[in-house]
Amino acid sequence: MDARIEGTPAGGARQRGPWSADDIRRALFLYGVTDSAWLAGRTLASCVEQAVAGGATFIQLREKHLSTDELVAEAATILPICRAAHVPFVIDDDVEAARRAGADGVHVGQSDTACAEARHILGPDAIIGVSAQTVEQALAAQAAGADYLGVGALIPTPTKPDAVDVTREELTRICAAVDIPVVGIGGLHRDTLDILRGTGVAGAAVVSAIFAADDIEAAARELADALQAVM
Repeated sequence: MDARIEGTPAGGARQRGPWSADDIRRALFLYGVTDSAWLAGRTLASCVEQAVAGGATFIQLREKHLSTDELVAEAATILPICRAAHVPFVIDDDVEAARRAGADGVHVGQSDTACAEARHILGPDAIIGVSAQTVEQALAAQAAGADYLGVGALIPTPTKPDAVDVTREELTRICAAVDIPVVGIGGLHRDTLDILRGTGVAGAAVVSAIFAADDIEAAARELADALQAVM
């Protein structure tokens, strides 16, 4: 099934720019998070284009080393790709970059700009995602106006080999506690997606499973097929 959405409002759903709440929930299916460490001579824009062609349904520009000006410049190369494919595009952490770039929104962590502040700056139409690791954090983010939650890390990763911040059981409790959609993140790839089965998540957020691949389009397509089987 092609999980890509059309960006049109669903009847009665809360509106976030061109994205209704139902649109956002569907778009979280295969959430691609960029990482320029895996470029190998490619551009971020070309990698995103391949990811979207393979079935990525949401894109987050996450480049911690870039300044606000650099993020805005990078976003200018990626946003048209996402627009053409009707895929939401958000920037990690940097609310000012998201505002200047005209991104669909921003994803903030517990230690980043607060959800309510991001909403105040970007306005009622922006998509605001918030990272959460507990039911309490999830409920607080929902109350502050978050549109979705990113919950993890679920699986140990090369950068955090001993860290599992959120168990499968806690992920399930978070999904049951909130009305907004949840995307799982952290160590997810084709062989670990089964951890999401039956938890109630709307989708999987992946980094290296897409952007470290030699053939990004094929990797995204394989992940989308595997995720469809799990969900």
